[in-house]
Amino acid sequence: MGEVGATVLQVVFRVLGPLEIEADGHAVPLQGARQRSLMAMLLLSPDRVVSVDALADAVWHGKPPATARNQIAICVSALRKTFRTAVGLDDVLVTSHPGYMLLAGEHRIDAVEFDRSAVLGREAARGGRAHEACAHFEDALAMWRGLALEGIGAERVEAEAARLEAMRLDVYEEYTGLRIKLGRHRDLLGELTAFTREHPLREQALAHLMLAQYRSGRRADALETYHAGRRRLADELGIDPGPTLQELHESILADAPELSAPAAAVTVTVAPQATVPAQLPSDIASFTGRTAELAALDRLLDQVGGGALTVGAVAGTGGVGKTALAVHWAHQVVARFPDGQLYADLRGYDGEEAPRRPDAVLDGFLRALGVPAPQIPADRHERADLFRSMLDGRRVLIVLDNARSFAQIRPLLPGTGQCCVLVTGRDAMDTALAGDYFFQSLNLGPLDESEAIALLARVAGDDGLTADPVGAARLGELCDRLPLALRIAAARLAAKPHWSVRTLVTRLENQRRRLDELSPDERGVRAGLRLSHRDLAPGAARMFRRLGLLTVPDFAAWAGAALLDIDPVDAEDLIEELVDAQLLEPRRAGADGQVRYRFQELVRLFARECAYAEESEEDRRNAVLRACGAWLGLAEEAHRRVYGGDFTVVRAAKASPHPLPGHLVDALLDNPMGWFDTERATITGLVEQIAQAATAGDVDGASYAWGLTMASVTLFQSRNFLEDWRRCAELSLAAVRRAGDALGEAAMLHSLGTLEIVQWDYDRAHERLGLALRLFEEQGEQQGRALVLRNMALCERHRGELDRAADRGQESLETFRAVGDRYGEAYMLGLLAQIALERGAATTSLELSAEAIARCRSMGTARGEAQSSVRFAEALTWLGEGGRAEESCRRALELVRETGDLRGEAHALRALGEALWQQGRTAEAEGALREGLAVAREVPDRFLEGRAAAVLGCLLALRGDRAGAVQQTRNAARLFTEVGAGRRWRERVERLLGAVGAERPAGDDLFALIKQ
Repeated sequence: MGEVGATVLQVVFRVLGPLEIEADGHAVPLQGARQRSLMAMLLLSPDRVVSVDALADAVWHGKPPATARNQIAICVSALRKTFRTAVGLDDVLVTSHPGYMLLAGEHRIDAVEFDRSAVLGREAARGGRAHEACAHFEDALAMWRGLALEGIGAERVEAEAARLEAMRLDVYEEYTGLRIKLGRHRDLLGELTAFTREHPLREQALAHLMLAQYRSGRRADALETYHAGRRRLADELGIDPGPTLQELHESILADAPELSAPAAAVTVTVAPQATVPAQLPSDIASFTGRTAELAALDRLLDQVGGGALTVGAVAGTGGVGKTALAVHWAHQVVARFPDGQLYADLRGYDGEEAPRRPDAVLDGFLRALGVPAPQIPADRHERADLFRSMLDGRRVLIVLDNARSFAQIRPLLPGTGQCCVLVTGRDAMDTALAGDYFFQSLNLGPLDESEAIALLARVAGDDGLTADPVGAARLGELCDRLPLALRIAAARLAAKPHWSVRTLVTRLENQRRRLDELSPDERGVRAGLRLSHRDLAPGAARMFRRLGLLTVPDFAAWAGAALLDIDPVDAEDLIEELVDAQLLEPRRAGADGQVRYRFQELVRLFARECAYAEESEEDRRNAVLRACGAWLGLAEEAHRRVYGGDFTVVRAAKASPHPLPGHLVDALLDNPMGWFDTERATITGLVEQIAQAATAGDVDGASYAWGLTMASVTLFQSRNFLEDWRRCAELSLAAVRRAGDALGEAAMLHSLGTLEIVQWDYDRAHERLGLALRLFEEQGEQQGRALVLRNMALCERHRGELDRAADRGQESLETFRAVGDRYGEAYMLGLLAQIALERGAATTSLELSAEAIARCRSMGTARGEAQSSVRFAEALTWLGEGGRAEESCRRALELVRETGDLRGEAHALRALGEALWQQGRTAEAEGALREGLAVAREVPDRFLEGRAAAVLGCLLALRGDRAGAVQQTRNAARLFTEVGAGRRWRERVERLLGAVGAERPAGDDLFALIKQ
């Protein structure tokens, strides 16, 4: 056997649940289903030869290939290498004709230990040692972690797993029978009810439940259990209950004396004087807020005195203030529990000491309740029995602080409803506690802003915090508003009165220093997080570290799948382990139906620290790039679905999209714009992270940064997230220049030029577009060249240079046609239609718009069809066909509202107002224009607002509301000036000002002015 130093290394094999192998506290990894099936077969027959044929039959589900023998040998060799590399052992798997054998030796196999404990339990039961037998059975059952060898689908393995499961059920029934004999029937009611619901055809369990119900005074329930079981046996198996159940049923009907509960197993003479324990720690002097949480705990008191025990559980991450809340509440309600208060720190998450054993806690509780030390039983079950007896009829509050699991607290729960138990821990234990008790679960989160500031002031003193409320709020944010971090920060301020709040804020804003600042000793923030990380399973720990590498506000499980390069469902399981460990917070699902998760920032910083400490630079970089690739692949696919194809975009060829399962992609992108909305802040954060890293020298991320930015412009523009657009594009431009990526530079210059057009800075736009055009032409990138020419045409149009705009537009149209960009072609047809209309060629505009609509419909792109439909309506309105124009506008509105395109909605409402005006329906026209104004303000888009205001001014003038008309027209003039609209727009609104101010304005004149 291999050795580490002078110590023989023991391997632990676990099959009573998912297959796990562990050595020296570290997991031994298995690669793939084949290795797992083979290892399971060998573990089910330790120290016995398993033939190659049997192994092959299991691995290939009864249909082994011709090369099976050779592949089995390769698989065994790989397993041997795994054991040798991971734990330094060479002789775990040996070759022995006609197959292979696992040498158990000194290693542990939980199935073998389960069988051994079950045998010892039966021997003790036969010898009349009931408590000893129960202890052995409890040890045996505690080894189970789920279904035996769960997830391994080999038929032979499944058959053996079913045999093990049957053994478990048999042991459970024997264990239950002994506990009933010991008089624990009341404790078993909930447990047995759940068991028989899950296993309704096991007659022995039904008999145990009937007897427990009868002995608990629930005779009618016992008879109903019998009748329900009889019906189930008849319906599913066509048989009657066996003799045991029938005889028990008859005995219950007859109230047979032999069914009476046994005499109490433990008789103790206690001190005659009443002892009232008062073990609560002192209240927290700086306790602040938590009004809602305290009210929730108060609701526990309404249940005390009922039939079942009242249990509250406060769960939350380390440092969130679970103990402070529990102790503070307990002090507030001591008057409700005149028979005493018991308190125990169970040390479930302690860096120095092991969790406390329940029997040791019981010893302390019994002493506190007045039981002399010599009369405290040595057996843990007898101690629990005595504890329940001592509390029977007494009103005692029990606080079990820092609990690790339900198994740790179960022996400490009284059997009387007069008591109340409050448990704190990182696991709320809802599954174990709900149903059997009056249960209140409370998941404790950070303090709100006012509570955080109040806590800081209470510890540090009011002066500095009152003088700088903004700094105090920022300090609270940097501490994640966690009470532990807040107290440490406040204590630092109190200890250094020469520091201002801003001094500490500046120190904490340095992410590399923040945990150091808030971890002054072994009780700081980092210490608690280290314990949580230590207790994670290897896969969950790796997920935790790698998620910490992403500086994004939130994410879905598929992002974790990309980081680890695993299946998304497996990733979700690992992430939910982190949620259970209070290291991640689940958020509401996004528009794509996926649950979102987020880190508290201090936890993310710790996860990042762990990643840098435990993972190689290459692994970290590859993980982040895979995650970027997942977002990039989805963003590009969302763009395709919005535009009807891979159109109007330049792709980053050096960036590799990370593939996700097709069914998942379809579910995520069922509403592409909804997905963009959900991911906007995350995409912006991710681009910022990788672009800044690329600018600092890690240039691999540059192509992902500009690729994501390019694919997301649809979102930024249609939803008017212009600051996000600029931030992403400028950071990406710096990154591609650092990386020497000329194509990326051209793409980002083009993107920024487009943004300048949207924000009316045509000079800056023309400058950026000129540089982009040169770079695209140098790269031979015709698609990019067509996009730049399109934007140059827009610039010329808004400058009033319509002839030059038409020339640029025609050149762009021809290039789009040459590269096969059908959406670009449709867009340019629409733009040329707009230019034609502004040049007075309404018929030409109508023809071009109709062709653009046909192109968009053929691609199924709603956005393009809506834009072209508005231009089509404008041409119809110009030609006096208001009815057809109205139809086109309403179709456009239907399309933009389906996709949430507010900018498109504002355009369509303004055009609809003009079409209704043309038909003489001025009241309806005014309503459409006012709605368009409101939508334009919501975008916000001042140019669109100005256009709608100008038309509305005309309608108000026709109604005789000269003051309103002048106000709206002046508002339009102001808006056009603010955005820097071209001379043509300013001149038009100046002429309108004169016309609407006239005493009797002519409708035809006003309409002509608007359409100039």
